[in-house]
Amino acid sequence: MMNKNRNVTRHYRFTILIPEYNEEDNIFPLESKLHLFLSTSIYPTCVVFINDGSTDDSLNRIREVCTRNEHFFYISLEKNGGLSAALKAGFDYTFSDYVGYMDADMQTDAEDFNLLLQDIENYGLVTGIRADRKDSFFKKFQSKIANGFRRMMTKDGVSDTGCPLKVMHTDLAKRIPLFNGMHRFLPALILLQNREVQQIPVRHYPRFAGESKYHLWNRLTGPFIDCFAYRWMKKRYINYIVNENNIEE
Repeated sequence: MMNKNRNVTRHYRFTILIPEYNEEDNIFPLESKLHLFLSTSIYPTCVVFINDGSTDDSLNRIREVCTRNEHFFYISLEKNGGLSAALKAGFDYTFSDYVGYMDADMQTDAEDFNLLLQDIENYGLVTGIRADRKDSFFKKFQSKIANGFRRMMTKDGVSDTGCPLKVMHTDLAKRIPLFNGMHRFLPALILLQNREVQQIPVRHYPRFAGESKYHLWNRLTGPFIDCFAYRWMKKRYINYIVNENNIEE
């Protein structure tokens, strides 16, 4: 288990996780956007890149940007495990009050984190909604079907769970159970902890460089299967609150 007392994120209020897989052409442009946001963030903020077993030059570029930016850090996974595994690693290695994440594809803007952070004290999770989504008709059509089915199965009331811009309380994030497809159910998994979820419109842009890692299976068919896994887990989810102890100093 990660030692909190040796973890640099404990010195910040907010940590941005950047899970990435083979996004070498986006690393440097993303560096500029994140560097700008850190100077305007309403909370002291750091960035943690999570290299999910990339086979291109992503890791070398991440090391480079972390060397020249005081508040940038990274985790590199031994092999590609997918977005849910990368996020779980990020949650495990984060000890700031709040944790958020965004994709490395440059389709969302780090500046919009301030919109989400304004409400985070009152909610367990604040998620973005892509108000004017800049994707192809077919891609948006697939997401619309998947989102509708997920809402029916989870009753989470979230219109765009696929928006890669979210902020949550770190202690709640650490209690989220790990399973493949977990990232699609973050709002629902926060609701299971008896905390509320807020939705905020954010900006969306065409992909800057690289290629999407999603296709018909993991955008449509995979989420359908994951919904049944979530329903099974929901009935067996353990939720407890400790009201007294003499363990913590």
